[in-house]
Amino acid sequence: MNLIFEISEPGKRCATIRKPDVGKVSIGKKYLRSEKLDLPEVSEVDFARHYTALSRRAFGVDNGFYPLGSCTMKYNPKINEEVAGLEGFTQIHPLQPESTVQGALEVMETLSGYLAEITGMDAVTLQPNAGAHGEYTGLQLIAAYHAARKDYKRTKVIVPDSAHGTNPASAVMAGFEIINVPSDEEKGVDLKALKEVVGEDTAALMLTNPTTLGLFEKNIKAISKIIHDAGGLLYYDGANLNAVMGIVRPGDMGFDVVHLNLHKTFSTPHGGGGPGSGPVGCKKELAAFLPGPLVAKNARGVYKFTESRKSIGKVASFYGNFGVYVRALAYIVTLGAEGIKSCAQHAVLNANYLKANIEDLYPTEKGRHCMHEFVVSMQELKDKTGVSAMDIAKTMIDRGYHPPTMYFPLIIHEALMFEPTETENKRTLDEVIKALREIYEEAFKDPEYMKAAPHHAQIGRPDEVKAARTPIVRYVKP
Repeated sequence: MNLIFEISEPGKRCATIRKPDVGKVSIGKKYLRSEKLDLPEVSEVDFARHYTALSRRAFGVDNGFYPLGSCTMKYNPKINEEVAGLEGFTQIHPLQPESTVQGALEVMETLSGYLAEITGMDAVTLQPNAGAHGEYTGLQLIAAYHAARKDYKRTKVIVPDSAHGTNPASAVMAGFEIINVPSDEEKGVDLKALKEVVGEDTAALMLTNPTTLGLFEKNIKAISKIIHDAGGLLYYDGANLNAVMGIVRPGDMGFDVVHLNLHKTFSTPHGGGGPGSGPVGCKKELAAFLPGPLVAKNARGVYKFTESRKSIGKVASFYGNFGVYVRALAYIVTLGAEGIKSCAQHAVLNANYLKANIEDLYPTEKGRHCMHEFVVSMQELKDKTGVSAMDIAKTMIDRGYHPPTMYFPLIIHEALMFEPTETENKRTLDEVIKALREIYEEAFKDPEYMKAAPHHAQIGRPDEVKAARTPIVRYVKP
């Protein structure tokens, strides 16, 4: 497919711009472009066809099954998009006086309250722009908390070996040293190993519950006691909240700080880099350190921005991704408490149904119910046929399905992580089960065919290392 620059022809236009009826303004030469702006010149019909063709090449949850484990790529109701597109929300500016955006401030204050209730926290900031940004913010709160108590020896953050890769990265960026703790035989945190590394230098433990393996950490209360007895704090990575929201709260498990992914759990289409939002909640002991400004309603019922003198300061320009807040609030209000709980229950039901119908061929944790997702190991199949997890994923593309997460977590060899989410129905899951079982059989019948998959996609198997190290991101005229 040609780039839009390659179909450009001099003189072609999509629109005619009328001559401006305002006077000329003199601008200094140093602010002016020295070369002509290089933009493609195309007709309106070519423009429309080009981008429509591009959109058909993209795959999203509106196109088909998208079981991307640990990312919760679920269908989001279109009503939330309509609400976020209301003129009262889109035609405002963050520098407007508070008195002119009372509705927007009410959205922020109301959403913060709902998220605090769902997570069991005492205060919430909406400012972080993404999940990892929320992690960084939460760790800054933890650092500020220890510093305020003059407990400067707490320099280490404990991270399980099954954690999301952003956990150790965020902790390092926040200035902490990383201590890794292994999993036990049941794929939970090894309590004996944890006790050996916890000490006076422990600032926090970062934990996802359910874990990245899709298993509930049944020893969470014991873990909480170990960390708190040592004077550390417990940080909740909210990436997997979709499995437990409305059923159990991180705050009740013993967590002190939590970040959420509104774009995963609370209805904003994501992927391809955004949009995202990573609110952070905390217990009252850390609330004074939250980034400001926060929104509060005064005694006269007026919404105002407030900020603690102990605040760690802003972590994003203005107030975060407001459009994502509106979608999240619409989602929560539409579903209500019982609806939120039902979403989690159906996410767990769908994952267990898919798991139960393929685990005789796709080995996973036997004898345990998973939560919203599960991880299979294709190492045995690879040993027998040479067909890898990558080959299975590429073959799924030919079947019209987006592949699951591959090769993560690293503690499972030849891993595939499936998260069907609560929005898929039984008919779709049955089709996927049939396809996965046929793919498994194909590995024995014609492994070479699978190693060359996908055969019907726009792009086959690019050199991913080269693409990452030497990307071509700008069109250069030949």
